Amino acid sequence: EVSMGDPETAFCTLANREELNPEEGSIHHCLYQFTCNEALTETNKLLCDVCTQRHCGPKNNIKSEKKYVYTNAKKQMLISLAPPVLTLHLKRFQHAGFNLRKVNRHIKFPEVIDLAPFCTAKCKNVAEGNTKVLYSLYGVVEHSGTMRSGHYTAYVKMRAMNNHLSDLVLRGKSQALETEPVKGQWFHISDTHVQAVSVSKVLSSQAYLLFYERLL
Repeated sequence: EVSMGDPETAFCTLANREELNPEEGSIHHCLYQFTCNEALTETNKLLCDVCTQRHCGPKNNIKSEKKYVYTNAKKQMLISLAPPVLTLHLKRFQHAGFNLRKVNRHIKFPEVIDLAPFCTAKCKNVAEGNTKVLYSLYGVVEHSGTMRSGHYTAYVKMRAMNNHLSDLVLRGKSQALETEPVKGQWFHISDTHVQAVSVSKVLSSQAYLLFYERLL
């Protein structure tokens, strides 16, 4: 569905993304690259129905051999609805000729992440005036091995029930949200083996999936 929005705010975000200056090899850099403004020109021009009708007249007068009109455009993917639970899936493979190769590079990720630089200025479930959309890390999935074989393990934070998150899931909003990481103990789980670990151990893992819960 295509909805017409205000062109003045179409490419605006809740927080100034230009001040982010993300470090290369970080989850912030990944999100920044994924949400960059892209120019659609030359062979990537956008088919414009309005321009086509303006050029050829009303639809009932347009013959089958009508000439479609393409125009330069801008494209940007931003978050319009901040989820209660944020799941980030890292692409850990790359093409090497006709083969796929596993990417083992460590991607830095924080315990608390702010999605505001990647959200639209009119994000649907963010209170007016808020310039932060904070999430706290509570789970990581790590893969070891190659593209052909390997082993999945997980890091999970054991914590008290998050009533704010429950309100967000059940009612779409919460009366009071936190800005600090949810307190709890991290555990590393590999099949039947479970071991308590430090936060630094979690943050040094080669994440494949990241799970964050909404704070603010």
